[in-house]
Amino acid sequence: MLFAEEQQKRGKIKTPAVLGAFIDLGNCLDLIDSYFLEELREAYKNLKSAFELLGMPLPVNKAIGTTNDIIIRRLDCAVIQAHVTHCSIRYDSVRGVFWEGDDLYLGAGMKEKNHIQICVREINCIKGFFIPREQIL
Repeated sequence: MLFAEEQQKRGKIKTPAVLGAFIDLGNCLDLIDSYFLEELREAYKNLKSAFELLGMPLPVNKAIGTTNDIIIRRLDCAVIQAHVTHCSIRYDSVRGVFWEGDDLYLGAGMKEKNHIQICVREINCIKGFFIPREQIL
């Protein structure tokens, strides 16, 4: 189940936690780079053709709530999964940027919830992890 759907099912997080990590992205499918975005566009075309041959509908991305933010990313997930699974290149990680939320201020090009997500596919890319120290005032 996707994270956003799981959160809705479970409700609010009662005890949040933070874990830091030292990560070497290795050979990264970097969806911030236009070269890799073009690679993904081709992967979508291949996936679409495969679904059409099978007579099946493609997964769909969906917005949740009152915003137009695409939170449930079934199509994006399927395209990335198909690409990293069937590509001749072995990707150690995937990195993508997401612009979500309301405009930060009137006329802004930034949103309230902009963030980058990293998926580590090769465990050896995780060089270490730590629990951050509490802030000392």
